[in-house]
Amino acid sequence: MEQTRTPAVPEEAVDRLASGVRGEVFTPDDPEYRTELAGFNRITQHRPSLVVAAVDPGDIVEAVRFAAAGDLPVGVQATGHGIAAPAEGGVLVGTRRMNSVRVDPAARIARVEAGARWHQVVSAAARHHLAPLNGSSHLVGVVGYTLGGGLGPLGRRYGYAADHVTRIEIVTADGLLRTVTADRNGDLFWALRGGKGSLGIVTALEFRLMPVRRLYGGGVYLPAESAAPLLETWREWTGTVPETMTSSVALLRLPDVPAVPEFLRGRPAVHLRIAFTGSAEEGERLVRPLRAVGPALADTVGEMPYSEVARIHQDPTEPLPYHERNIVLRDLDREALDTLLSVAGPQSPSTDLMVELRHLGGALGRPAAVPNAVGSRDGAFTLSTLSPPGSPDRVLAPMARWGTGRRYLNFLAGPDTAGAAAECYTPDTYARLTRLKALYDPRNLFRTGHTVPPAP
Repeated sequence: MEQTRTPAVPEEAVDRLASGVRGEVFTPDDPEYRTELAGFNRITQHRPSLVVAAVDPGDIVEAVRFAAAGDLPVGVQATGHGIAAPAEGGVLVGTRRMNSVRVDPAARIARVEAGARWHQVVSAAARHHLAPLNGSSHLVGVVGYTLGGGLGPLGRRYGYAADHVTRIEIVTADGLLRTVTADRNGDLFWALRGGKGSLGIVTALEFRLMPVRRLYGGGVYLPAESAAPLLETWREWTGTVPETMTSSVALLRLPDVPAVPEFLRGRPAVHLRIAFTGSAEEGERLVRPLRAVGPALADTVGEMPYSEVARIHQDPTEPLPYHERNIVLRDLDREALDTLLSVAGPQSPSTDLMVELRHLGGALGRPAAVPNAVGSRDGAFTLSTLSPPGSPDRVLAPMARWGTGRRYLNFLAGPDTAGAAAECYTPDTYARLTRLKALYDPRNLFRTGHTVPPAP
């Protein structure tokens, strides 16, 4: 990737910052700088003037105060899955070293630090027969995922991950470490749960865990010629299943590389994903019409401990460059399916690695018990694409007439999605977020990623 010159910060200022933190401070001249910036999605890369490798909340306080004193932008990166606009100059706080996870089984509460990943929480909770509302990938960071809403395999039963947050610790633009709950800094509590990273850097989260220890789940892979009958069957089927069933269908075009299972390499295929919290017997009965579509290339759906939930989607585990885009659909009629197959099906010119439909509804369509800023509750499905570098949007634009006009924030990555936050909320929610941004970050220090601007 071509490197541009990053604005420099005076050496004496760097030394002052380094002396005030327990972690490390890197500049572009340090050999560790590029390693520290390397996130999961390599579609672009941050180029900050400084990287603060934080090890505790005090380091983040110092980093934000340093940036505020110099009127420098501040960004944050834990895993780098959802990178949008790269940081150009300023300060980037790396939180991956802050990764402790604690579970209180009696209260069914998990407390995680800023850099924790979902596999840590899944494993810790499973020891007590509990489960978090994690996403499809076990490598994604907990905090960024949750602040963006959090749409996962238990979504239709329990809602968004953001709906179950009970406490947030955050450093705001004034350099203060605040504790945020429904009863304390309630406006921030509303905004952070769904509003992503516009208002500060979260140092820790607490959230409720669910009494789930096993699933009837997994994936059914079918050949490309089964795409049309499977999608039609699945479309009708989603209107009949209980909220305990969460599912999706993905049209795959995976590369011919060793990391991809041999039967999927370099050829189109269809992947049905199932997560059912009811009994295995009931799950088998519910899935039977989908299995009847045709012979499977592979079928992994069955009883599984929740600790193996990542097997359902089989998301990539090695870093790669990709655009991620999406829209929320209000419905999916036969014409919509025909259009989707014409632009993304096996006979289409699509080059997308994955085009996925996720079934919404159930608890995902109901307001949170404590209101928050999550903005995509009125849709029936999400339609998302994962595309290689340089790929234009050939799928979502033709499907927009079935859309709600909204996007889901966590399924946006790549520089071309940097300004899309406004499309993820209702006008009232977005306006309220911009007013709170003006209150807590009037100079717009936190402007890297999917952020909202301060209201005038």
